[in-house]
Amino acid sequence: MTGLTTHVLDTASGKPAEGLSIDLYRLSGETREKLKTVVTNSDGRVDGGPILIGETFLVGEYELVFHAGDYLRARGVALTEPAFLDVIPIRFGISDTTAHYHVPLLLSPYGYSTYRGS
Repeated sequence: MTGLTTHVLDTASGKPAEGLSIDLYRLSGETREKLKTVVTNSDGRVDGGPILIGETFLVGEYELVFHAGDYLRARGVALTEPAFLDVIPIRFGISDTTAHYHVPLLLSPYGYSTYRGS
């Protein structure tokens, strides 16, 4: 498989993060071009396969913006105002368009981690 995928797990609840909104941007210097907004399904993934694939899957710098605060508030999690983690941007580079890039997010109200998955 080639393309860009993501997966969000709510480590505080021990479940996939369903209903979390994610914006995808392509970066060029100081310019951010919004490519799309997606929402995670009941498995914490995005329906329809990779969020970038084919002719849209280009070498370059990208940013996934995870709207964690909105997701947590919708689940009834009591957050401070302002929330410690509200919007989580993850910037990464794609250097090989024949490869699969998987950018998972492990999320809790007070911490997160990511890595290049498979």
